[in-house]
Amino acid sequence: MLESVYDTLISGQRYLLLLKGLGVTLSIAVFAIVLGTVLGAVFALCKISRSRVLRASAHVYTTVIRGIPLATQLMIFYFVIFAPLGMNRLLVAAISYGINSGAYCTEIFRAGIQGVDKGQTEAGRSLGLSRWQTLTLIVFPQAVKSVLPTYTSEFIVLIKETSVASFIAVMDLTKAGDMIRNATYNAWIPLLSCAFIYLCLTLGLTKLFSLLEKRMAKSDRN
Repeated sequence: MLESVYDTLISGQRYLLLLKGLGVTLSIAVFAIVLGTVLGAVFALCKISRSRVLRASAHVYTTVIRGIPLATQLMIFYFVIFAPLGMNRLLVAAISYGINSGAYCTEIFRAGIQGVDKGQTEAGRSLGLSRWQTLTLIVFPQAVKSVLPTYTSEFIVLIKETSVASFIAVMDLTKAGDMIRNATYNAWIPLLSCAFIYLCLTLGLTKLFSLLEKRMAKSDRN
């Protein structure tokens, strides 16, 4: 077994492909979750807005993006929209994942905001705070704590979904494993290596966000 691992990964320094693919996967995921968080926050506010136009636009965005498979969205964004502009594949993938994540973050944040007791908003307004001040100072901090577990799940799902970035020839972690498989005619070692790396990433993120939740709960008690 060790000899097979050596021949597949160490010989020819093929493990470097996995490291490069991991870097691409993390780059896409981090960029996408930042963009998705920003879009989610904006469209969540649109969804609870008094403006029918803003509510309608947010509804269309979440309905369309959540209703189309991610792989299909990725290819549409690249081959139909961005490829004619000559945009880098990695950037296209990151933007596509960010737009997709934003639709799910929108619903996560909206549910968190609307889940805060209305009495909190009424109390803020009775103290003379504006609607925006009430949202930012009273509602948002409570909403963040309630949506953190779901937001964590979204981030973890996003990392795993980067595996379809290879559809537009982006060399992510899964694509790197596939290249090693094609070069060595050994399927199980590169596939299990990729699976192990994904598992470590998801477990690490779960632990990190769990510690953050505990710290926020501790600050509430103090």
